[in-house]
Amino acid sequence: MTQEEKTKIESRIVDVLKTVYDPEIPVNIYDLGLIYKVDVKDDGKVDVDMTFTAPSCPASDFLYQDVCQKINSVEGVTSSHVQIVYEPVWTYDMLSEEARVELGFE
Repeated sequence: MTQEEKTKIESRIVDVLKTVYDPEIPVNIYDLGLIYKVDVKDDGKVDVDMTFTAPSCPASDFLYQDVCQKINSVEGVTSSHVQIVYEPVWTYDMLSEEARVELGFE
């Protein structure tokens, strides 16, 4: 797989991640800064590191399942591994500018 093909797949993954919303926050998880890494391998396997706004997030199971399902639906993805990480700890500084405006921080 070429770098251009991997970049296109990564872009499509980001697009589908922007359709995943925490039920308690009206901003998608990508703009919330909950996705730390998207790594597309030459064989179409994808590694993703994600976190939650809090380790005890009541929507964690729902969000995890939604992320896995949507990543695996992307054309070119052969399989995915989504790892939940808590380092670095998520903070409001990780919000995109769009999310800051949506949530009234700017």
